[in-house]
Amino acid sequence: MAVLNALPSEFGYVILTYLYSWIMLAYLATKVGSARKKYNVKYPNMYSDKEPIYNCIQRAHQNTLEIYPQWLVFQTIAALVYPLSASVLGCIWVTSRFSYAWGYYTGDPAKRMYGVYGYIGYLGVIFLSISVALQQLGVY
Repeated sequence: MAVLNALPSEFGYVILTYLYSWIMLAYLATKVGSARKKYNVKYPNMYSDKEPIYNCIQRAHQNTLEIYPQWLVFQTIAALVYPLSASVLGCIWVTSRFSYAWGYYTGDPAKRMYGVYGYIGYLGVIFLSISVALQQLGVY
């Protein structure tokens, strides 16, 4: 209970943002699994030599997994001091991953840029994390 008392009261919003991100990852993974079956891409192959749509679906998931650990770190650091701002920024980033994926799912990789607004959330939590670090160091 002491740990919970040490966290800002709004940290519950951050936890809900993490849950939202879990839903997003589960959705993207399910789409890859369905596409793997539909396009007959057998394990352990990550990509298809014959089905570019499958590759787009798989890349939307893979790219999200590539950036997810960094987002989690910055989201957590930012949320320790700015929980509400971090939650809003986190929700923007998570929502953008759906837009990114849906654009990619069209088979036109350029349409993945529908999710470019996610940089607002991603860079936002990075900047908040820098602010937390500078505060911790007594710079301001």
